[in-house]
Amino acid sequence: MNQTFDVQGMTCGHCERAVTEAVKSVDESAQVKIDRAAGKVEVQTSQPREAVARAIAEEGYRVQ
Repeated sequence: MNQTFDVQGMTCGHCERAVTEAVKSVDESAQVKIDRAAGKVEVQTSQPREAVARAIAEEGYRVQ
């Protein structure tokens, strides 16, 4: 399932890696595409949206 999140607070490559690792902690086979400038994170995963959003938020980013 393809899910798109609005994520605020990503400012650098480290932020992108942190978000990617957070998503992969929920689903290690997830595919993650990040558009930092637009604040968008696209995730291909079978995990529930809430679980992915919670993992990203736990890294300190605001997820909408």
